[in-house]
Amino acid sequence: MRTYAYGYPRLGENREFKRVVEGYWQGKLDKTQLREGIRQLERQRDDTYAQFVDAHPVGEMTLYDHLLDTAIMLGIYPIDPEDLDAYFDLARGAEALPMTKWFNTNYHYLVSHLSPHTEFRLHWNKPLQAYQQKPSGYPYLIGPYTFLRLSRGLEPAQLPSLLERLTPVYAEIVQSLKEAGAAYIHVDEPALAMEVAEDDVRTICSVYQTLGQHAPILLFTYYDSVDLLPALYDLPIAGVGLDLVHGKRNRETLAQQGFPSDKVLIAGIVDGRNVWKTDLRVAAERVRQLQAQTGATIWISNASPLMHLPVTVDWETQLDPALRERIAFAKERLQELNLLKTLLTEGETDATRSWNSYQHDTRHWYLPAVQQRVAQLTPADFERELPYTERSQLQRERLQLPLFPTTTIGSFPQTAEVRQMRQAYRTGKISPQEYEQYIQQQIRDLVRRQEELGLDVLVHGEFERTDMVEFFAEKMEGIAFTQHGWLLSYGTRVYRPPIIYGDVARTQPMTLKEITYAQSLTQKPVKGMLTGPVTIIAWSYVREDIPIEQVAYQIALALNDEVRDLEEAGIPIIQIDEPAYRERAPLKKADWDAYFHWAAQAFKLAAHAQPQTQVHTHMCYSDFGAVLHYIDWMDADVITIEAARSRGEVISAFEHYNYARQIGPGVFDVHTPAIPSVESIETVLERAVRVFPKEQFWVNPDCGLKTRRWEEVLPALRNMVLAAHNLRAKYGG
Repeated sequence: MRTYAYGYPRLGENREFKRVVEGYWQGKLDKTQLREGIRQLERQRDDTYAQFVDAHPVGEMTLYDHLLDTAIMLGIYPIDPEDLDAYFDLARGAEALPMTKWFNTNYHYLVSHLSPHTEFRLHWNKPLQAYQQKPSGYPYLIGPYTFLRLSRGLEPAQLPSLLERLTPVYAEIVQSLKEAGAAYIHVDEPALAMEVAEDDVRTICSVYQTLGQHAPILLFTYYDSVDLLPALYDLPIAGVGLDLVHGKRNRETLAQQGFPSDKVLIAGIVDGRNVWKTDLRVAAERVRQLQAQTGATIWISNASPLMHLPVTVDWETQLDPALRERIAFAKERLQELNLLKTLLTEGETDATRSWNSYQHDTRHWYLPAVQQRVAQLTPADFERELPYTERSQLQRERLQLPLFPTTTIGSFPQTAEVRQMRQAYRTGKISPQEYEQYIQQQIRDLVRRQEELGLDVLVHGEFERTDMVEFFAEKMEGIAFTQHGWLLSYGTRVYRPPIIYGDVARTQPMTLKEITYAQSLTQKPVKGMLTGPVTIIAWSYVREDIPIEQVAYQIALALNDEVRDLEEAGIPIIQIDEPAYRERAPLKKADWDAYFHWAAQAFKLAAHAQPQTQVHTHMCYSDFGAVLHYIDWMDADVITIEAARSRGEVISAFEHYNYARQIGPGVFDVHTPAIPSVESIETVLERAVRVFPKEQFWVNPDCGLKTRRWEEVLPALRNMVLAAHNLRAKYGG
């Protein structure tokens, strides 16, 4: 029995990754200091792995994104990997690659654009470099099928031929690793857990028939079950890693069809995506069943990469003791694997017994009134009073907006001063009254700036908010926050997922004070800004003792209480952001209807507003083509979407779908410091006007502006407003 772990967070216990990379961007560190900082962090990761498990990969680290590194390796973007300016220009420059969610997680990767004629070559042998620096580990690679499946520019029917052309490059890589002495090569192929076409299956088998003859490959899949698992059994690969937590059908396949005796079954038995401790006795029994069913050589592992967990619980001294003793982060998952091996090989010990021995009561986590409220919901609670066509007319009469109304997504720059004042308030260095006065001053300044820019629908700027989920979660019962539980969302951007541990309720208004204050300063409409129930769930660790839709409805009811307060205060537009609505969808389309049903119902429950209240929602980094009818299920009045990094091509998803509501495709990318020109914005606008009736069309950035600087934001918005005015002059209005 061996233990194996992978995907350990690269962020570091004290966010060293963020500090080092951003230090280079800010000119505080040079190239040598950046490289040394990353090497130190990698050594710390290796030491942590070695403390608890028998084996792990090497070469997982990246300066920004592992898919970007793969594209450079394969010669698609043939820059010198030592040229950091060129590297980071691909990640965050004026012509940065598009960004989207990594499967149905909250990590974002950079998307390569391919064509049927793309040529591949080994431009950078990153795995070999990593292995030469630490030859005791297993070199790490993103597999060829996953890389191509997650790229853009290909029709599905073109993928097999491109995969065949990519195979020799991968064969060259794995051959070089075998010759260098690698015992095994870790190849991640999570795309095998998606729906895989029959032609793809044949080509995948052909690819690994070739690669497996060159080197001993451990093929890892995760996030869901693998429908083509039996097809992998005859391939000359050394082992297969399976998610046995979220891929429950994997267990059924193993029970029914066994597993080949000439391969290692790497059993993903501890959860890499949620924080609740593994029940060691249950896990041990599951491993024993696998041994009896398959007779295979089994290694125990995490079920998916540990990058979806914070680094360690050790620093969380302020959590409710009943919660703290029940959760495990990445380091604790390694400890669980160690304990599980002990339990399986030596039997019970004091350490294995104490892991699941809880001392504190959890009855205070449950609220009968909340449970009763959900139980009493009726179909009318999930539907607006009037259909969209009738609501829209009432809203137009109320708002009196011009053609091509301009707005932003919600947040504005959070300067160092804003963050320092928030920290001073949280640590008691300034009084609540002083902090409120400061926030009001920020709102006053922003309202004035927006009016000077000529924006039509304003926002209050969200200066009081750290994170779009954290802000609301902190104000609800049944949700906890960590002090140091940071995750990477993309690049160096971090967030702290809440932990939904009990029944959720709102105890008092969450946004009313700031929104109504902003509205009191202007005659223009100010949007109320909320985060939707699906996104709160998707960006949180969720309790597992009740169905997830029940959790969503509890959150939606709390948000709807806020909607009603905002309406009573006269706020005419309420935006309920759901950037995770598409991304949280299951990997297999066969499971979509069930998911989107409860997701749309939760949104509609939260957005149950008066007909004259205009409800907006925002989505980003989505592949919209396959989900437009599910977006219709949400019944929002206006949707704003990311479109700039894809050069407006996301709009093409709507060309063959009669989307009857209003829409605002993002006209510039907020994740780059580059300032968009009026001409570049007009290019996106003209593309959209060919698809949408001009009366349905809004003008806005891709996403919130929190991470940008004022000297970037103001000219960008000025150009956006000018482009909108040019369109009004051209099209009337």
